[in-house]
Amino acid sequence: MEPRQDPPSDPQDEELRRKAIQRQRNIVLALVLAGFVALFYGITIARM
Repeated sequence: MEPRQDPPSDPQDEELRRKAIQRQRNIVLALVLAGFVALFYGITIARM
């Protein structure tokens, strides 16, 4: 069996895929940060 060879990829497709992955990571990071802010806010209110 010969190894499977992918067709040559379009550089624009690669760039779009990279940007999409980066955007998804940024969204996840923003949600995690918002969760920490909410957590600290809740802890601050509870300690009053």
